[in-house]
Amino acid sequence: MKRRLRNFILILFILPLSTLLICDAIIDKGAEGRTFNSINSIPRNKVGIVLGTSSRLIAGGNNPYYTHRVDATLALYKAGKIDRVLVSGDNATRYYNEPDTFKKDLVAGGIPEDSIMLDPSGFRTLDSMVRAREVFGLDSVTVISQKFQNERAIYLASRKDLYAIGFNATDVQGSDGLKVQVREYFARVKVFIDLALNTQPRSGQEM
Repeated sequence: MKRRLRNFILILFILPLSTLLICDAIIDKGAEGRTFNSINSIPRNKVGIVLGTSSRLIAGGNNPYYTHRVDATLALYKAGKIDRVLVSGDNATRYYNEPDTFKKDLVAGGIPEDSIMLDPSGFRTLDSMVRAREVFGLDSVTVISQKFQNERAIYLASRKDLYAIGFNATDVQGSDGLKVQVREYFARVKVFIDLALNTQPRSGQEM
């Protein structure tokens, strides 16, 4: 009886862990060779899509994930690696608007306002990839985010008839970075649940 219980507990531990690791490995493999750290090595694309995040931390202060994505987008544009930027993020309320905040900082950094498109309905990475194809008519994009999200976005894009490569914004180290990396394992499992259920983007509007 004790042995059966021990085996049962072991299975309960191993199955979730195996699921996390398998989903992570599949997405890593799917994005292999399609994320870039260097401006010089990344191929040129007409449109770069920067994935939204809050500009501020809940505890206060600037969000480094946001700052690094802005810097990466500006670097790509100034190097002539993209011609236009699609900012895809959450515009859940009148007081919280990720795309508009990104746009203000990108314009301040030197990107012309008429070279920036906004997607205020990019609530999730899945939404951003599907809408880039179906709403904005894109067939090839450069995704701009940290590497972990770029890999997930590239995998999703490949399943939604959108060709994507990724430019890796500087990652965040320390405890904050570790928390995000742990959450990413679960986000990758959610990718396969969404694909299996054919989850559709939340309805929204383009700008």
